[in-house]
Amino acid sequence: MQIRKVICTVMGHVDHGKTTILDRIRNTVVAKSEPGLITQAIGVSIIPIEAVRKICGKLLDALNVKITVPGLLFIDTPGHAAFTALRKRGGSLADIAILVVDINEGSMPQTVECIEILKAFKTPFVVAANKIDLIPGWKKQSDLLLENIEKQDARVIGEFEGKLYELVAKLNEFGFNADRFDRVRDYTKEIAIVPISAATGEGVAELLMVLIGLAQRYLEESLKCNLDGPAKGTVLEVKEEKGVGITVDAIIYDGHLKINDTLLVAGLDDVIVTKVRALLEPAPLAELRLGKKFQRVKEVKAATGVKIVAPMLERAVAGMPLRSCKPDEVDAVKEELMKEVEEVLIETEKVGVIVKADSLGSLEAVAKLLREKGIPIKRGSVGEISRKDVAEAIANLGVDPLYGVILGFNVGVAKDVSVPSQIKVITSDIIYKLVEKLEEWQEAVRKAEEEKEFAKLVRPCKVEILRGYVFRQSNPAIVGVSVIEGVLRPNTPMMRVDGKSVGYVKGIQSEGQNIEKAEKGKQVAISLPDVIVGRQVKEGDILLSDVPEDDFRKLKRLKKFLSKEEIELLKEIAQIKRKKNPIWGI
Repeated sequence: MQIRKVICTVMGHVDHGKTTILDRIRNTVVAKSEPGLITQAIGVSIIPIEAVRKICGKLLDALNVKITVPGLLFIDTPGHAAFTALRKRGGSLADIAILVVDINEGSMPQTVECIEILKAFKTPFVVAANKIDLIPGWKKQSDLLLENIEKQDARVIGEFEGKLYELVAKLNEFGFNADRFDRVRDYTKEIAIVPISAATGEGVAELLMVLIGLAQRYLEESLKCNLDGPAKGTVLEVKEEKGVGITVDAIIYDGHLKINDTLLVAGLDDVIVTKVRALLEPAPLAELRLGKKFQRVKEVKAATGVKIVAPMLERAVAGMPLRSCKPDEVDAVKEELMKEVEEVLIETEKVGVIVKADSLGSLEAVAKLLREKGIPIKRGSVGEISRKDVAEAIANLGVDPLYGVILGFNVGVAKDVSVPSQIKVITSDIIYKLVEKLEEWQEAVRKAEEEKEFAKLVRPCKVEILRGYVFRQSNPAIVGVSVIEGVLRPNTPMMRVDGKSVGYVKGIQSEGQNIEKAEKGKQVAISLPDVIVGRQVKEGDILLSDVPEDDFRKLKRLKKFLSKEEIELLKEIAQIKRKKNPIWGI
């Protein structure tokens, strides 16, 4: 077993400086060539250990650190979403991550997204608090970060520390203890924050030292791999290249891959079995997506980024696992790959949300966050929202309206699919926003369903039969009443204070007009079928709504819709009922 390169993903809010940090390390100008200076595709950079030694020279000498890892493999993700495509079985492909945050802007929506994903995948990470050079009054006075901080004006240091502890507070909201890297006592319990400036280079050496130190101390076991064994990797992107056709950009995280090797790539429905025709590797310090810097190689060893040329790759999907094997092992590896995909292409619950995502890794990330929230998933798969998804959601409606919903992460509805109005489609390119929108929608549905249920229940109500206002003695009895508490509605069953039933209110009139409800303080005429005034009821009697026991239990559950007075009245009704039946409504 040998130690492979450390796989490190760089993630964070758009325009917080992810690519610029890598530019500083690579001494290139990739960021300046990007449209709008925003990374447009996944980049993979191979950083040889010699480059790390060159950047960290003074620190290595000062700290007497011995580097044992062979280098770093950096993955630069656009914004936040692509990180979710980077997976291997059981979690994140990355060994460690750098969360880049503009120290002046602080936490932004995609910062929150990244923290949620890192937490879900349990990926260790450090925070690069970038753009310290933009703090008003900041001056670069030393190459070593801590010396430079000490040389700043006291006012500047105060502002710097304030911004730093805003970051500490934000991470604390997510359950992470954090502090500036030189103040961290236990790296297993605290997140290290490294203040940096990608523009001036301040802190970049310290950032690399923290990364390598953490990897060598805590991740050594996971970095061990058999470089002579079969390749294990993940598809990052599927794209067409001029002159060679459809290719896949992949990360090989275990073993090695050679030209003419049998290659298996998991698809949505089956496994692609093909042969490697060519391997194109980015030059050291270059990126996988910059085509002019490819070099043809006969084999690659973990950990590396590589462009694979092979037949039938048009059916490959981002986030899918790939393997190389001997020809006689194809069936066994095929079965293993399909099992891995089935673990993520979820069909588990009898009722639950329908989830669609743009890659297998994205689907896994969405599923993790939904499960953390206790939200069941009926079916999850990769690709656009299809007719089958709509049919599954419609089937859910009959069981529970809370699950008549389809979630789409980075995907939309296929053009030939019509979604009926009763089915809710929620899409977003930010996972936590997707989950937030789902929870808001479910809460609205839940409230509407409860209101519908509440409207059918017998509500607590108390009235007094007014003296001198008996309009008809019987058949039906019509009397004037004053509503003392609650709301009186037609069809409300009534009882006396001794619990004796007096039928129900057939109708309510006010000033000769039929009305649907009479609230507290209102005086109205009511009709009571099968009641004779002077026998079942008398003038001056107090009547209460005769709430059925089942309605009482439901009203207790839905008491948020009742006023304080109605809740007290409900207790009074229960006390009357419990004189005859001590466990009534319990």
